[in-house]
Amino acid sequence: MSPNPINIESLQILDAIERRGSFAKAAEELNKATSALSYGVQKLEEQLGITVFERKGRRSVLTPAGRLILDEGRLILSATTALAQKAKELATGWEPKLRIAVESVFHYPQFFSVLNDFINAHPSLEVDICETVLSGGWEALDHDKVDLIVGAPGPVPLQKGYRAMPIGQDNLIPVISAKHPLLHLTRNAQTLKDALPQLRRIVTHDTAISEVSRSAGLTSGKQVLYVQTMEQKVEAILAGLGIGHVPKYRIEAFLKSGQAFELPLHTYTIKSDVFIAWKISNKGKALHALSQMLTAKKWAN
Repeated sequence: MSPNPINIESLQILDAIERRGSFAKAAEELNKATSALSYGVQKLEEQLGITVFERKGRRSVLTPAGRLILDEGRLILSATTALAQKAKELATGWEPKLRIAVESVFHYPQFFSVLNDFINAHPSLEVDICETVLSGGWEALDHDKVDLIVGAPGPVPLQKGYRAMPIGQDNLIPVISAKHPLLHLTRNAQTLKDALPQLRRIVTHDTAISEVSRSAGLTSGKQVLYVQTMEQKVEAILAGLGIGHVPKYRIEAFLKSGQAFELPLHTYTIKSDVFIAWKISNKGKALHALSQMLTAKKWAN
């Protein structure tokens, strides 16, 4: 089998010529003689039996066949660059992928702000994020489904080999929608207390499968509607389907607009420490760098 005439070097030559607009400028960028580039293109054309560039005035312009080779070739160049970076990072202790579980009630805007800074510093790193609820994050960490959990609720499981760092507090408030048919019963603390058994709870499923699941907040009552995510919970509450605890930052705009109201149940407000955690045995440099950025952040409650 004859060698493939389309190789990395030939793709780099085509890319530079097309971007710079001339063989001379491309040769300067690639630190090669102009004749070397001309020979490379000529050899490619001869071996493929096609014309790659044609002259238009003083510029060298790609033919349709040349454009196809370059467009597809740039994907190959991008992939090889990423591959080289991943191999280098892996050899130096930088893992190529980081799997993160974020607790559903955690402050997502601030988390993604930190993650953006981190990814900009390490653009070749692949990041995989999932959402977990209550015990689900700890279980995912224990079963090696994730490398890092963010915003996980306490208490931290003991004797599991975890390194856990507190990074703030949950601030969950009990709310009801302006559309709820029993809204009028909630405007007096005593009346609300008496009416609580009549109010359906909206509860986010604990994502733990094999571990003992947890519950938090307004979970007791005759009627319960279970949802999978915090976004679903907020929308269910706003639709008037029931009441429940949600992070204050996620509901604040609706409280200000009058679409939702905080229930006068101050003893039910949840404020508890949350953690980032990883296995002590995980020595990855990417994990270490991100965990440092997360612990250095001042988190809003």
